[in-house]
Amino acid sequence: MNRRHAGYPLSRLTGAPAPGGTAADRTPQLAYPAPSFPRQRPTTRIAGSNDSFDDPHARQSATTHLARGVIGNTPVFGTGIPSSSLGGPVTPLVPPPSHMQPNASTHDNSELAAIILAAGKGTRMGGDLPKVLHEVAGRPMVHWVIDAVRAAGASPILLVVGYREDLVRDACRDLDVTFVTQGEQKGTGHAVHVCADALEDFTGDAFVLAGDGPLVRQDLLQTMIDTHHETQSITTLATATVDDPTGYGRIVRTKAGDFMCIVEQKNATDEQLAIQEVYPSYAVFNVPAMLADLAVLPRDPVSGEYYLTTVPQRLAAAGGRVSLVPRVDAQDMLSINTPEQLAIVDGVLRNRLGMEVKA
Repeated sequence: MNRRHAGYPLSRLTGAPAPGGTAADRTPQLAYPAPSFPRQRPTTRIAGSNDSFDDPHARQSATTHLARGVIGNTPVFGTGIPSSSLGGPVTPLVPPPSHMQPNASTHDNSELAAIILAAGKGTRMGGDLPKVLHEVAGRPMVHWVIDAVRAAGASPILLVVGYREDLVRDACRDLDVTFVTQGEQKGTGHAVHVCADALEDFTGDAFVLAGDGPLVRQDLLQTMIDTHHETQSITTLATATVDDPTGYGRIVRTKAGDFMCIVEQKNATDEQLAIQEVYPSYAVFNVPAMLADLAVLPRDPVSGEYYLTTVPQRLAAAGGRVSLVPRVDAQDMLSINTPEQLAIVDGVLRNRLGMEVKA
């Protein structure tokens, strides 16, 4: 998971700051009427754009309530070290067609899936082994993520594979997961988007996590899904408050304390860089709403990729509720990009499990 989190220069939002307020208190205006959502209140509004996925299958998916998505990057050790979590810049909202509008009333609390991103190579790990297969506490790191979402009640569990997918499939073949191939990596939104066909008839919610975060806890995931259902949210994001937020996507809230957006460090103002509440790339989405929005998600104008973390702000702008769960321990946010970081996380998990720590 890289530390590439969704962000968007607030100066591009229309509207002016509230009297005496700051950019974070800006109330942008929609370029079109927001749809009505039962039991929800709009939180963020953004001007429109009409750039969307450029492949024919994506256009076909949009007409069948499906989409392909992207997941971003998560922070790791130190500063400025990319990992592979969910992230990306926030881009202008394109209202989905009326038949695809997200609606919290479609929640099916009996259905809970999980999407785990495991397609990357992890070039800084050295060698040819896919990053998610490097061992932590005696098991491939992705196994711990699969265990956590299963313990939280997720089924089906979709594992997005790409680089050396034969090895990942072989290592996870007995774990009752569904493999989905991401043939070309185009960002985090695209990584989720390739799961659209597998979730064609799915009407519930889904965790979206990266496969290189083996310290994720089942009790946090349970809190997230409980909050998601109790608040009838379209999206629920976990957050953490850290002393050094360098490299993480900042959580920008309204004056009332509601979610406004995730701002990527490279897009943040000096004021936003001082925010210590960050996004560690743990998310729950209402699947039909997520896929509907991904069907019309524009590319990031800088990277040309699709970012999943753009979606919460877009859904909020359309009237959906985005809930925040500020419960992530700073240690649990550690991801893995180098052998040195692998050794640190291995020691943390071994200590947690009461196992002998390697010298």
